[in-house]
Amino acid sequence: MSIASTLDRLHSQAKENSWLWLFSIFCRLALAAGFFPSGMVKIMDERFASGLSVNHPMGSYLEALHHTGYYYTFIGIVQVTAAIMLLIPRTVTLGAFLYFPIILNICILTYAVRFDGSLFTAPLMVLANLYILGWNYEKWKYILPFNHPANDNDAAKRQSLESDVQTEESAGWRAAFSRHGIRSLYARFRIFFKRLLNDKFPLKFFAGVFVAVAICVVGIPSLYRIKPRNTLAQCLRQFKNSNKTQAGEKFCDCIHKNGEPLDKCMIEFFNAPDDANQTP
Repeated sequence: MSIASTLDRLHSQAKENSWLWLFSIFCRLALAAGFFPSGMVKIMDERFASGLSVNHPMGSYLEALHHTGYYYTFIGIVQVTAAIMLLIPRTVTLGAFLYFPIILNICILTYAVRFDGSLFTAPLMVLANLYILGWNYEKWKYILPFNHPANDNDAAKRQSLESDVQTEESAGWRAAFSRHGIRSLYARFRIFFKRLLNDKFPLKFFAGVFVAVAICVVGIPSLYRIKPRNTLAQCLRQFKNSNKTQAGEKFCDCIHKNGEPLDKCMIEFFNAPDDANQTP
């Protein structure tokens, strides 16, 4: 069986499950909620995470970004546009493609500067974005090298089918707002919930989601021995009861008081002796 046919089969099976459909709705809402407020902050020309000191690696980056003028506003417009497009069924795929490079950049930036504010949310948003792209696989699959466009007859059939589906959706919306709309909408909800209860709960999939969340929330952040944290007090707290409290204090001062680059501060920390080996 070819890669294309295997992916088509798996995608078709996933689209038939109401639980996975609900999860796609949740991902769309969560991603939109993540970008809309931050985008509006940029459009209104306010510094994002204004409470973060400019001496902090992320704070320094955001401060410089804020002073880029219309580029800063442009980023906000793109974020808000991507968020709105994710909420509209007809534009969700384009919105996901617009969203992905932005959130991937934020994720890499977060790990590069060890920023607590999005250390686990950024990778989760990347995964949610990938899920949305996978959910709408049928709309963009022909850009992949192993998929070939259908012939004219198949294309005509597909276009006719899509037209019928759109007509049914339009009729459904008209019925919802007609005189008997509430009764019709109630009946549709009943049918959906019956189908939801009849569908098999994808236990393995959601177990995988739980594992991914655990890795992003607990696993990956724990790989960092030290982090600049968001404030000087939080930075000092991570070295409490450790064997490098003095080196930790110098590290925190290096970041939050002196505003030195993160790499330089980390090199000085790791090269510093333990407390027991400090000269009096």
